[in-house]
Amino acid sequence: MTATAPTLFDQTSLARNLRKAQAAGHLPPFWEQLASDELADRLRLIKRDFTRIGIVSFAADQLEAAIRPALATGASITRLPVVTHDGLFLEEPQLEPESFDCLLVTSTLEWVNDLPGTLARLRTALKPDGVLLAAMLGGESLSELRQAWLQAESAISSGVSPRVAPFVDVRDAGGLLQRAGLSLPVVDTDRLTVRYAGALALMRELKLAGLANALVDRRRGLTPPALLATASAAYDEANLDADGRVRATFQMLYLTGWAPHESQQQPLRPGSAKVGLADALKVTETKMRRE
Repeated sequence: MTATAPTLFDQTSLARNLRKAQAAGHLPPFWEQLASDELADRLRLIKRDFTRIGIVSFAADQLEAAIRPALATGASITRLPVVTHDGLFLEEPQLEPESFDCLLVTSTLEWVNDLPGTLARLRTALKPDGVLLAAMLGGESLSELRQAWLQAESAISSGVSPRVAPFVDVRDAGGLLQRAGLSLPVVDTDRLTVRYAGALALMRELKLAGLANALVDRRRGLTPPALLATASAAYDEANLDADGRVRATFQMLYLTGWAPHESQQQPLRPGSAKVGLADALKVTETKMRRE
């Protein structure tokens, strides 16, 4: 039996918020712009002529302009939707099998409910030996904000409710790529410290970017002013710098995985090595006598 992925995110609310943010010109957020440049650099380092490239990104203009000079003549770039009429495109991407030899993803991967399923569908859309280059927020992101809300609700509320998304831990990301059937998985991380005038300025930026709380189990209704003030005060007190500004952590995860192909390097079977470790290290091997 196949386990059903838990429904963490309200896709309808999230898509509505993102469409509103996009219409107001508040997307892409800064971290997606950084991710766009990083993925473009990584693609340029791969010595391959990709001819069918798919992009899922609010920073598609920036990303396409960055990779276009490195592509072979006649290569095509397809901009896939980020938000559809009823949710996120990546929640259940509908793509023809083996339709791309390269997929670049900088937007919304952290907000899908079934991440292993999404990665598997993206892998299916790759031609054999095609590459997926993706970026997403990692588990350390907004840890200060999560702690401030927990502290505030524990102090003045009858219970705590989820306020900040549970982002993927870097230690789990490689396993997710393997689980999706991607070969040669690589996960890199970059930790960014961004400073704001205060907690309220941070929360305002997240809301403008369409990232207001869209967790299914969130507490509905307006946040009581006293709770918001307590959370903001807790945040500012714990993360204040000498110049009066506060810190916020954004962790970026960069994922690389390949659609399987017979030409790729394969791990050796146990016991199949042709050269012993002692020979490789140029040392004398001593056999241990069994008692």
